[in-house]
Amino acid sequence: MPNIKPAITYELAGRRVNRMGYGAMQLAGPNVFGPPKDPLTAVAVLRAAVEAGVDHIDTSDFYGPHVTNQLIREALAPYPQHLTIVTKIGAFRGDDASWQPALEPRDLERGVHDNLRNLGVDVLDIVNLRIYGNGHTPAEGSIEKPVAALAKLQQQGLVRHIGLSNVTSAQVSEARGIAQIVCVQNLYNVVQRDDDALIDELAAHGIAYVPFFPLGGFTPFQSETLSNLAATLGATPKQVALAWLLYRSPNMLLIPGTSSLVHLRENIAAARLELPDTALDRLNALAGAGRKS
Repeated sequence: MPNIKPAITYELAGRRVNRMGYGAMQLAGPNVFGPPKDPLTAVAVLRAAVEAGVDHIDTSDFYGPHVTNQLIREALAPYPQHLTIVTKIGAFRGDDASWQPALEPRDLERGVHDNLRNLGVDVLDIVNLRIYGNGHTPAEGSIEKPVAALAKLQQQGLVRHIGLSNVTSAQVSEARGIAQIVCVQNLYNVVQRDDDALIDELAAHGIAYVPFFPLGGFTPFQSETLSNLAATLGATPKQVALAWLLYRSPNMLLIPGTSSLVHLRENIAAARLELPDTALDRLNALAGAGRKS
């Protein structure tokens, strides 16, 4: 298993972390619901990630629900001192596997305690407040009430740091007036770049940006272009897409998820992939390629 070069780091909540992290969502069953088909492999993936240098793991107690946090606890507790575990609250899972918002103060308090219990910790490193918006894209509107409720839980010593997910620039500004925000997790990749201005804004304030869906929303033409470019670089399309994100901005922290040891190795290797200027030019032009005006 290759190691991540320690120079590829960024400060997250006062701690230097490797920019290539790991997202635990795919360790749960189909549709992120229920247990995995192979719990032993799930545990092995988590242990291999940490052994390879991953020190930033993204999770939530509504993955499963409870499944990924329980797997993390089984695989990694007692936790290494250098490991930062980032979790999310703001939703719950219905019996039909549906995703439902849970942003009332009592919901957020329950979510924090669920994460504490299933991770087996007394305090959570970072909690991202997931705002629903329009599915996986944010929508304007005040988030003062849930941010204030989470800040209260922080004041009680249950949460060290606060992050946001699926939010706009205005919502980040509003939240920063209530509590310190250490990271923002939104949809962003080489072709979905609505957050370009937000990423630069956050970088100026030393706030980490954590994109999800690194290969989401590609047209067939964009996918073909990415695949052809990857072939010339001797890499997979996902590796190239991940490497581009690392080049995009120094405050970009990645959390690619997988339940496969092979794919874990590929994802980690992407942190060492060098993109020549010609490849960067082609990737930077990819967002508008293959779309109708």
